[in-house]
Amino acid sequence: MEQQPDNTAIRVALWRAFHTQADAEPHILEDTVGLELIAPEEGWQERPDIKYTQRLRASVVARSRYIEDIITTEIPKGTDQYVILGSGLDTFAQRNPDTASKIQIFEIDQPGTLTWKQKRLSETGFHIPENLHFVPVNFEKSSWWEQLLKAGFNIHKPAVIVCTGVTLYLTKSAIKETLQHMVSLAAGSVVAISFYLPVKLLEKEDQPMQEMANKGAQQSGTPFISFFSPEEVIAKESGLNNTDLVSTEDIKDLYFKNRTDGLSPASGEFFLLARI
Repeated sequence: MEQQPDNTAIRVALWRAFHTQADAEPHILEDTVGLELIAPEEGWQERPDIKYTQRLRASVVARSRYIEDIITTEIPKGTDQYVILGSGLDTFAQRNPDTASKIQIFEIDQPGTLTWKQKRLSETGFHIPENLHFVPVNFEKSSWWEQLLKAGFNIHKPAVIVCTGVTLYLTKSAIKETLQHMVSLAAGSVVAISFYLPVKLLEKEDQPMQEMANKGAQQSGTPFISFFSPEEVIAKESGLNNTDLVSTEDIKDLYFKNRTDGLSPASGEFFLLARI
């Protein structure tokens, strides 16, 4: 059977592309590469999970912009390693070839998603540079850390490690193990991991959509497992120090403050930001 990307990876890529079509300028993120890779059927914009999920779309493009702002800020400081846990159909390397050429990029995700992505990059004429490393991992069954080291990651050099849209699907023990690996990163490294609030802590207007998403994930065989309050995340179990929480309100201040079209992110996602 031909390898296929995860449904969530496809949806996120389409949200990013739909942002450039449906939302007013200035766009928070300009990304249509994922759309080119997917080549969906005509009328994909009318899919209910695309057309009627504006706040989720806003969250996705804002978190992507936030992550990319981190790596572009850290490169001039000497960071030359960028690890994307749960990379999906990330297109940073394709959209920013000059910046990407200065760093080693490690994309970590399920084998099927990465195999499909490499195939489509080749088919659509995108060059795959030697500094772009695809690291296939089943997060619950094998060690992403071991596979990352095998792929050439240098633990003695600073890195930016990011993880968005993944903790929902992992057990809390797997998340704790992932965080503990971060402690061994070289000084100067930056870690940014997104977590998700339980439904009862969301703004009222976001609760029905999240309940529908929970039900859909359960029915599709990829249930959401782990939700956290901010207090749980900031606990010192990970061993990380020098940490901050970045809330939805912080993201609004960064990217939505002067918008006149009413675009605003959903309230469910927040980041743990740590400097090693």
